[in-house]
Amino acid sequence: MRVRFQKGRQRKFLNLVVDRLNCVSLRGILQFGFNLSYDSLKNYYTERRLLPEDFFKDLCRVSKLDQKDFNVRYLDNNWGRVKGGKLGKR
Repeated sequence: MRVRFQKGRQRKFLNLVVDRLNCVSLRGILQFGFNLSYDSLKNYYTERRLLPEDFFKDLCRVSKLDQKDFNVRYLDNNWGRVKGGKLGKR
């Protein structure tokens, strides 16, 4: 599943995580054992991509934040994909 924040709130969430973890920058999050590339993390920061639910929960756990404090919507993994097959042949 994917986590959808309101516009601009995903960046604020990641900034809050960076502050709570006492990291110098966004790259500092990766030192806590997340198996994620820096490019993906930048895409989450610029809100080009939605956060995966597991990564969101892990960030909340590591930074000791409560998930219920954030107004988020959970979307299916296939959200935003292009419909193919018979619809594409029209």
